[in-house]
Amino acid sequence: MTINLIKYGLTTAVQADLTKENGQILGRIIGQHRDWYQVITTAGERSAQVTGKLAYEAASPAAFPAVGDWVCLSSSADNQAQIEAIAPRQSVLARGAVNRQDGQIIATNINTIFICMSLNADFNVRRLERYLTIAWDSGALPVIVLTKADLCTDLATKLRAVADVSVGVPTITCSVETGQGLDELQPYLTTGQTVAFVGSSGVGKSTLINRLCQDILATKSIRTDDDKGRHTTTSRQLIPLPTGACVIDTPGMRELQIFMGDLNQTFAEIAALATQCKFNDCTHTSEPGCAVRAAVEVGTVTSERLQSYQKLQREMSYQGLNSRQLEQAKIQRMFGGKQAMKRVKQRYHRD
Repeated sequence: MTINLIKYGLTTAVQADLTKENGQILGRIIGQHRDWYQVITTAGERSAQVTGKLAYEAASPAAFPAVGDWVCLSSSADNQAQIEAIAPRQSVLARGAVNRQDGQIIATNINTIFICMSLNADFNVRRLERYLTIAWDSGALPVIVLTKADLCTDLATKLRAVADVSVGVPTITCSVETGQGLDELQPYLTTGQTVAFVGSSGVGKSTLINRLCQDILATKSIRTDDDKGRHTTTSRQLIPLPTGACVIDTPGMRELQIFMGDLNQTFAEIAALATQCKFNDCTHTSEPGCAVRAAVEVGTVTSERLQSYQKLQREMSYQGLNSRQLEQAKIQRMFGGKQAMKRVKQRYHRD
């Protein structure tokens, strides 16, 4: 049986961007297990490894294949599939990783990112800001999916909290148990679309995908001791839906480090206010004429929102530093305040 790769997101743009050599075939990475990759082709699934040439030329771990990539495959003398080339990526969702300067790729070539957050004990808008920051930088459209609505007793309050940090981002409230909101997901799950599901452990990603896929994933029920789900996804995997779309299920991330992100989009109101500050390089801490702090004082921006912005800003500035540079940067931030204040006063009096 021949597999129609359109069901796996193949487009004419992908075909135009990837030149196959004689004997090579096209495939998409649908799973990864260390150095081995599951690849879907017109002939079915193949297990593959990258060629020595591709591995040698890879400038960083991010240059290796990831789930969602389109690749060219060839076969060796022992009929082992080998990945020869990777098509240019249309979008890349990545997060920070310990001791890695280029981050860790979560998924590639995605159209939409479903940021899943449950409406029970896991609800956390500060974490949502983190996911929005990396999502806006990916090149894909973020959509907030609030799960387990049937367990929520203060929905209106939580929706207001989400609205405060997600200007311009669609928000869908759903429940697999009752079917609420599932129809609202369908416009994003049409033929040719690829949607990545991200979120913390136990928020119901796999359960939701299971419902959309007609029960092909293994999931477990909610733990009764802490109201969290028992997630079973241990590796990223791409799965075709009956609608013609593909979804990428990802393991729950207990800690989401920021590698690169778009803070101006996530914190649009702070970015707009920053243009009105007296100094172009205002840190919004103690400088005179700071429009952002003025907004905090009158209550149009919460102090928690500003602190979250500053925390993510610092975290992004630390990415790519080695341990010694990281230590120096933190010392400078902690103990460099006196010199910074002296420079502010000098500028203030000069101006």
